[in-house]
Amino acid sequence: MKPAFAALLPALALAALGSPLAAQQAVKPATPAAAASTAAPADEGLTGSVTDESEWQDLGIAIPTFPTNEMLPTAADGGNTEALGRNLARVIYGDLKNNGLFKPVGPDALPAIAYGEVAAPAFPNWRARSAEMLVQGFVKSAPDGRLTVGCYLYDVALGSELARQGYVVKPEEWRRAAHKCADMVYSRLSGESPFFDSKIAYIAETGPKDHRRKQLAIMDSDGANHRFITNGQATALTPRYSPDYSKIAYLSYLNGTPRIYVYDIGTGRQTLVTEGKGPTFAPRWSPDGKSILYSMAIAGNTDIYRVPAAGGTSVKLTDSPGIDVGGSYSPDGQKIVFESDRSGSQQVYVMNADGTNQKRISFFGGRSATPEWSPRGDQIAFTHIAGNLRIAVMTPSGGEMRYLTDSWQDEAPTWSPNGRIVQFFRTAKSTGRTAIWQVDLTGRNERRLNTPVDGSDPAWGPVLP
Repeated sequence: MKPAFAALLPALALAALGSPLAAQQAVKPATPAAAASTAAPADEGLTGSVTDESEWQDLGIAIPTFPTNEMLPTAADGGNTEALGRNLARVIYGDLKNNGLFKPVGPDALPAIAYGEVAAPAFPNWRARSAEMLVQGFVKSAPDGRLTVGCYLYDVALGSELARQGYVVKPEEWRRAAHKCADMVYSRLSGESPFFDSKIAYIAETGPKDHRRKQLAIMDSDGANHRFITNGQATALTPRYSPDYSKIAYLSYLNGTPRIYVYDIGTGRQTLVTEGKGPTFAPRWSPDGKSILYSMAIAGNTDIYRVPAAGGTSVKLTDSPGIDVGGSYSPDGQKIVFESDRSGSQQVYVMNADGTNQKRISFFGGRSATPEWSPRGDQIAFTHIAGNLRIAVMTPSGGEMRYLTDSWQDEAPTWSPNGRIVQFFRTAKSTGRTAIWQVDLTGRNERRLNTPVDGSDPAWGPVLP
């Protein structure tokens, strides 16, 4: 499926787009090579490790409203380019505020800047406000309705530019330009891969505790652009995005029997993954999107299988007495982590992608379930059950286990695309209400994600192309 945001174009040569930079300097055409040549050296700015348990020092970032060269009507939120400039800055502010690394100040607490200041910041004024970094930009509207958004990152103390990008977007996709800008800032300052321009699939829950209605839903990483995929007539569970975002694999009780379906986001078509002899559940995509792992229960025994995503013959990967469930590939596709009760209780195991060399890696007391491999490959997140249910991480060999949460019932972890944040769902004691939460790898920065209804079973997709 062609990406919905194909109109987004990296454009370091913002002068060619008619930006304020045109009056200041000439730049090369907007090509990947130009982007590489105009970017600041990789060893400048801030760097750090996402697995470091110490808290990062707050970095003050000022994000004023993005001015426009001419206030024109637009179909984007706000109704005109002037209002949209404030909304763009608000989204960038929200992204950077909620990741636990920075201390941004948004447009509602800052003075507006003139269009000409975008490429020529008044650094003394920002130093007086104790800003260490400055994110400025602009928005313009073309006759065809498309929007040009420019984004600049400055080091206030040095009075220098660190990075810039430009985007050409359809009005309905303006938020992606803001997320891309936040991704640029995050990557340049942290040295880490971005994650704001991504999507989340989850199960939207409504109704009483003992009779929950569960629908498949999707949204942006910040909870915006929310929409329901299924109508709730059949219970849906455990969604997972395909690596290219074109499809979602999930469990549905359509016709009363648990089966795995693949929903095509572009066409709305739903396809049964495989006809099995027993209930099928717990789908997981391979990193290349060519295969789907799933579990199937036959005569009281549950094993893990692999089937081509396009359909075909399934291959059985486990064959032990008991229940083998789940399956999450390592980023290189060479190994699979899964849970099994073959030892007498739920524990985490690792095996080769062909099912060989199966071995237990969780030896922490209690039970361990719902493992998922980090996109970085260095850690596995899982649910540890010892009294309460808590989110924990460990190395792929089963070492260095540590808790990220300490609540009554936290479960089903899923990783952000850069492997720095773990998302999960939390069930409230007594009420059974569920909500989607996330925590960074320090375990100190938790936040609840806003959803229109209760949420469970989150699945964070990769960064959008």
